[in-house]
Amino acid sequence: MNSSRVVSSVMRASAPRAPLAARAWARSYAAAAAPSTKPPVALFGIDGTYASALYTAAAKTNSLDPVAKSLESLSAVFKKDPKLTQVLGAPTLTKEDKQQIIAELQKHLGQDKGDIVKNLLVTLAENNRLGALQGVADNFGVLMSAHKGEVELVVTSATQLDNKTLSRLESAVSKSKYVSQGQKLKVVPKVNPDIRGGLIVEIGDRTIDLSVSAKMAKMNKLLRDSL
Repeated sequence: MNSSRVVSSVMRASAPRAPLAARAWARSYAAAAAPSTKPPVALFGIDGTYASALYTAAAKTNSLDPVAKSLESLSAVFKKDPKLTQVLGAPTLTKEDKQQIIAELQKHLGQDKGDIVKNLLVTLAENNRLGALQGVADNFGVLMSAHKGEVELVVTSATQLDNKTLSRLESAVSKSKYVSQGQKLKVVPKVNPDIRGGLIVEIGDRTIDLSVSAKMAKMNKLLRDSL
């Protein structure tokens, strides 16, 4: 079976109609997949199921890195236009609208070996799930990090942090108990003005909330409790 047929069959098989169907498909496919092509971690939900199917398809055709780069490019498009997810998820999109959207998104893919990412876009469009694209891209990033033995360090700040500050945080956390020997730290900076100041640091299942908004919430609670 050539690469395009492999990708097409995997992606079309992953077109869940509901979360329960998605989980059932994921379990059955994971059991049949060869160990070398199985996703390194289990993901759930619609986004996770599509991302896992995409990972398996890419692994079967030795194109994990090109697919990751294509999805990173698509993620950059979403960052430039936050309303894009709403547009893609609109129930009023016609078949022609979807074809035009796919054609536009393909311009950002770069090298797409075996049309893997294109097949993903087509499958999402056919099942009215183009709005899930950003979530799929994010979940694929999680799978790639696990594949590379990386640990994500998510740093959320009210304004963009400079590289020097991020490097100091990376250095400090890399020496902590949350990073095992042989693991690599991947810093993911995020900006959320709603936290007003300070930082929210997430690594694994650990969250350290040092934001101004969290401190204000605690102060308000103390005031309410004392009245």
